[in-house]
Amino acid sequence: MLKPLLLSCTLAFSLSASTIKDFTLHKKGLGENNNTLLVIGGIQGDEPGGFNAASLLVTHYKITKGNLWVVPNLNFMSILKRSRGPYGDMNRKFADLSLNDPEYGIVKKIQKIIRHNEVNLILNLHDGSGFYNKQYIDPLHNPHKWGQSCIIDQATIGHAKYGALKNMADKAQTHINQHLITKLHHFGVKNTKTSEGDAEMAKSLTYYAMQQQKPAFGIEGSKSLPTHERVYYHLLALESFMHQMGIEYKRDFSLTPKGVWRAINHDIDVTLYNTIHLPLKNARTQLRYFPMPKDKEPDLASSTPIVGLLKNRDLYRVAYGNRRVTNLIPQYFTFDYSLESINIKADGEIKEVKIGSVLEVNRDFKVEILPKEYRVNLIGYAKKGLKNEAGVFVKKDEFLKQFSIDKSGTTFRVELYKKEKFSGMVLVRFVPPQIPSARLASLK
Repeated sequence: MLKPLLLSCTLAFSLSASTIKDFTLHKKGLGENNNTLLVIGGIQGDEPGGFNAASLLVTHYKITKGNLWVVPNLNFMSILKRSRGPYGDMNRKFADLSLNDPEYGIVKKIQKIIRHNEVNLILNLHDGSGFYNKQYIDPLHNPHKWGQSCIIDQATIGHAKYGALKNMADKAQTHINQHLITKLHHFGVKNTKTSEGDAEMAKSLTYYAMQQQKPAFGIEGSKSLPTHERVYYHLLALESFMHQMGIEYKRDFSLTPKGVWRAINHDIDVTLYNTIHLPLKNARTQLRYFPMPKDKEPDLASSTPIVGLLKNRDLYRVAYGNRRVTNLIPQYFTFDYSLESINIKADGEIKEVKIGSVLEVNRDFKVEILPKEYRVNLIGYAKKGLKNEAGVFVKKDEFLKQFSIDKSGTTFRVELYKKEKFSGMVLVRFVPPQIPSARLASLK
């Protein structure tokens, strides 16, 4: 069948305190000693360098000595909405905050984590304007800019472990400036001397941490740079601080601008309601007639912590950080979870395929006959008079390309129903057959 009938419509979206998305805390390391770095990204949702760098720490780093705690999505709703903050600037809510503020719970929760006795140092990741420079060079490079700098509130802090803030910031600065893409990206250290009368900085997360005798730094990429270059400089700073703390790590990509770009744009997948798997790479901007459950809040799991789902009038928007990846235009069903897997004959071989997975096919496939109460709907395939498309061999060119989930027209939805209930989805991806290495060598 080409598509199911659209049975109902969605309700209009309105943002309220109850829809605020909570942040996630990811603890990495063996926990064998009291040496923990806390990294926070996404306090302001329009600063993608910071929250993308924090996300890569979660997904692409392994800590082999010491401990790394990461909150990559502190103001998650502002990230998904490309906003500095739907309820105002969260980084100005740490000195005093009304109980009535919609973000009161989030602020109090991160404050508790900052105060945790295992946390020894905090890095808050930002993107700032222009390029900080102690001397005025031009409108983009001057003392009033914040980009490309390590922010400290004061030079030292009491008897705290790692209390020599200026010294540590200077070491990070030296390390970063040894790996610049261009000299114009010079990285500096900016001391706001907050306690001497900077009323705005006194409201910030880092100054709150300082008041708790916790060494804290702001790391600023530059908004004048593309996101992957901001992330590159953030990671240089993060690795310098980890080195200074004796935290050891492994990462699975090269720390170069190109390596960072590849890591950010690595295949990102999401799982919806435990029954639908959706690769986001090269996804179409809209996926119509997408099965969604009646009267249930969005339920999404992802391979990265900065992917989320927003309901907006008659659609659901899937966002990867600030990027709006695809829109799901729903068709509402009651969900049935009676199927765990189905059998599919692909390229002459019968395979057991779990619900919510992706099957790669070279030539053709057919879904094996299911019990009579179930039916199969191949989205984008149509054969007149056929209501159940199980038992039918199908090739790629028999699908209408516009119904694929990807722009290249290779991946199609196999939807399963138990009478009128939705029972899950499998994706079939058509891929070229691999040429055996011996034959490939002879062709050369």
